[in-house]
Amino acid sequence: MAKSYPLGDVSQLGIGIGIENAVRVAIPIPIAISNDGFTLNLDFNCSFIGLMMTNVDIPYARTHLQAEIPDENLMGVFSGGVQRAEDEPSQSERVKLAMEAPTGSPPLEELVKNKHNMVVITSDHTRPVPSRTIMPLILEEARQGNPEIEITILVATGFHRATTRAELVDKLGLEIVENENIVVHDSRNASELVRLDDLPSGGELWLNRLAVETDLLIAEGFIEPHFFAGFSGGRKSVLPGVAGASTVLANHCAEFISSPQACTGSLENNPIHRDMIFAAEQVNLAYIVNVVIDADKRVVKAFAGHFEAAHLAGCRFLGELVGIEVPAADIVITSNGGYPLDQNIYQAVKGMTAAEAAVKKGGVIIMVAACNDGHGGLSFYTHMAVADSPAAVLEKVAGIPRNQTLPDQWEFQILARILNRNTVIMVTDQCDAQMIKQMHMQHAVNLDEALGMAFELQGQSATVTVIPDGVSVIVKKR
Repeated sequence: MAKSYPLGDVSQLGIGIGIENAVRVAIPIPIAISNDGFTLNLDFNCSFIGLMMTNVDIPYARTHLQAEIPDENLMGVFSGGVQRAEDEPSQSERVKLAMEAPTGSPPLEELVKNKHNMVVITSDHTRPVPSRTIMPLILEEARQGNPEIEITILVATGFHRATTRAELVDKLGLEIVENENIVVHDSRNASELVRLDDLPSGGELWLNRLAVETDLLIAEGFIEPHFFAGFSGGRKSVLPGVAGASTVLANHCAEFISSPQACTGSLENNPIHRDMIFAAEQVNLAYIVNVVIDADKRVVKAFAGHFEAAHLAGCRFLGELVGIEVPAADIVITSNGGYPLDQNIYQAVKGMTAAEAAVKKGGVIIMVAACNDGHGGLSFYTHMAVADSPAAVLEKVAGIPRNQTLPDQWEFQILARILNRNTVIMVTDQCDAQMIKQMHMQHAVNLDEALGMAFELQGQSATVTVIPDGVSVIVKKR
């Protein structure tokens, strides 16, 4: 083809080419400038191959972040098999069906008979349990069976900070917050704790006095893959939920965290799970309502009944849906599933472990998490920030005895393990970039910036795998 260009003080021109389903690019064309005329006729032939792109959508806070990845780099987008909950039956009806046919226990309406009081353990602000759906049904059935029963809702903060009133309203609804007796567990307040028999691991078992002394103890929660307890839900409402700080530390010791059985989706021979089961038995956890939720935090299926039998049924159901085989890649993009699980760096480590299972050694993990609440634990932050390297953190942790576990040790142990093998780029515009860097990670304000950094580290031909929600899957490297 022939084009006519005005002469100017340039040595090359850019020809813009648009191709359907491809990126728009500019191809530089060298030319020679002539002084004996006003125009230059340029004839050239050009062949072009369009670069196909795939748009990816990653949960972030209460919204999503998007990026385009070249198809020639992308190895796939991998999500669990939990489908979006249908409108019918409703979420409430799904929970009711489970409560009407409990697994391994009588219905709640029968359990409350002849009981003076009852404690309902509920998860804290860091867990996306649909309590606005579950809790009213629990309260209604309990009072149908025993109108006079005194009910306390105990918020299972574990080793986390206290849940605020605003967060309780967001979680439970204003009516319940204003009309029910709600107590927020404090793992560090010795006056609120009672000691029971020692854990199988040898650690002291301290639990919230309200949970120990109540006539009937039940719990609500949700089941998801958990990066060292195997699955969340069930017995975790007790340990770490309403346990004393020293008990949580003993259960989360370096030895157990390093166990090959203490990993996502694993319950059998898991020493952390074993301690948790023991704690729930000691305090007579009589009944649970646990749910499996979709990406929109809607109830897909509910499980009610005996804390172990109902929980195992839920774990089997979920495990069949969320196990995914993922090819090893140079770059893995993932998230913590958005709010509320991505509020801090502490929680974001969970999603990182999914990427850890799929990224090549020396590769890059791009972690999308708002972290608007900061690091999430002072000990967690400090031990990472003061260390010369992730390897130094691991060396220190290896020398800490089981009964001397430090606060947040399990979290900085796992983060150091990941960083000792891979680069982590934290994507957020709501968290202090300097703090992220002090913890031996890199920072990007958006996905495009993070991808640019990752390709610079790994090369333009680097392979990319996307796991949109790292906490909702069990990754098996292909």
